[in-house]
Amino acid sequence: MSLTDKINDDIKAAMKAREKDKLAALRDIKAKLLLEATSGGDGEVTEEAANKVVMKLYKQRIDTYELYVKEGREDLAADEKFQADIIKAYMPEMMSEDDVRKVVKEKIAAMGATGPQDMGKVMGPIMGQLNGKADGKLISTIVKEELAG
Repeated sequence: MSLTDKINDDIKAAMKAREKDKLAALRDIKAKLLLEATSGGDGEVTEEAANKVVMKLYKQRIDTYELYVKEGREDLAADEKFQADIIKAYMPEMMSEDDVRKVVKEKIAAMGATGPQDMGKVMGPIMGQLNGKADGKLISTIVKEELAG
């Protein structure tokens, strides 16, 4: 079952259960997936593109949540956190920090990177390899740590 089909089924279930907040998050995902489908021309969304859309939506919700918390708007922060949790259920499984560190070490060794000046040279291939499997911020932090050590 594709992600789009799963979202559609969950929208129907949320409508029947009258879960307005969950429905809003699901409709947001569906809208972004439809935009992605129509922007490509063929009307289809690949699984990889769908995962990118969901990850981007999740990141936006978390960023907004953190902003609301910082501004002291707990009422709005709670809504964003709830929607982020709904969206997270549709994200692909992410790699653990240990797995990411292992890939980073292998790539640094293979490329012969020696220090922080090689960060840009290393980041491109690693991001390409781990795209959709790990958070970019985590990857960047690990690369910095490994090149500095």
